[in-house]
Amino acid sequence: MKRRSFLLGATALLASPMLKATTLPQGTIKITVGWAPGGGTDVFARIVGNKLSELWDRPVVVENKPGATGMLAAEQFSKLRHSKDLNLLMAHVNTHAIAPHIFKTVSYDPLKDFAPVALIGATPHLLVANDRYKGKSVEDVVQLCKKNPGDISFGSSGTGSVQHLAAEMFNMAAKVQSIHVPYRGSGPMQTDLIGGQIDFSFDTMTASTAQVKGGKLYAIAQTRLKRAKGFPDVPTMDEHGFKGFDASSWYGVVGPADMPKDLATAINADINKVLLMPDVVQRFDSYGVEDGGGSVDDFASFMAVEYEKWGKVVRAANIRADS
Repeated sequence: MKRRSFLLGATALLASPMLKATTLPQGTIKITVGWAPGGGTDVFARIVGNKLSELWDRPVVVENKPGATGMLAAEQFSKLRHSKDLNLLMAHVNTHAIAPHIFKTVSYDPLKDFAPVALIGATPHLLVANDRYKGKSVEDVVQLCKKNPGDISFGSSGTGSVQHLAAEMFNMAAKVQSIHVPYRGSGPMQTDLIGGQIDFSFDTMTASTAQVKGGKLYAIAQTRLKRAKGFPDVPTMDEHGFKGFDASSWYGVVGPADMPKDLATAINADINKVLLMPDVVQRFDSYGVEDGGGSVDDFASFMAVEYEKWGKVVRAANIRADS
């Protein structure tokens, strides 16, 4: 969904009545996050949760259940049913569009076992390198890979991560071979990238912004179809000639599969209000989070498209859990 079309409805959204606390389930209101505190998914959940707590005049608890890059929490949540408690989950591109195509241990269906509520937003990834490649363009990276087939390395935060799949998209689009080097998170991957042990990464903008702004990493390109406001001078892969290259980390709120549609719609309307609050917009812009909002059906369609897109990449690149 385009940000402009979302903002066109801002006045109507702000004028509409918010969900009354008395119409909410009377038990605990909880947002489950499948990652440890401090990461992007956790931060965004807490920003939204705090604002919803103010709107509803009810405590909104954020509970972290880290493990298996979010899959552990998603697996447990998929078994929940609507009750007197209001249970919400921060869905992520890894848990709801990528992992089910790669890991045989995933038993949930991301499109059937959850009720879509609202898209929180999406962040681009940055093609980053250290000083050794400063000033290089995407075409330079392509030529480097062609001249050194199988020797140029791309680091990721783990097998099946968006960093990993973005590199595979690049390999297929550029018709090159490169080495995938998985790490246990962006932190250790960045350490080796800065130190020159690996060559490049399609790291998340959220994780890499500090290193780029600090001059330790160099941003060559970004991976959404339009430039993020936080990096207006960094061209997109699409601008570099990789037409349609679109790889982002996205975040959204889902409920149990049997959540009533009218409740999901009401929560969606209040999340839309939160996403329009100036202080939330400012904080999200600093993380590169854009294009959140829209209806329940918009989010459902978005997840279906993302699930199909990444499934095609996984199959074409023959990505397996041990690759």
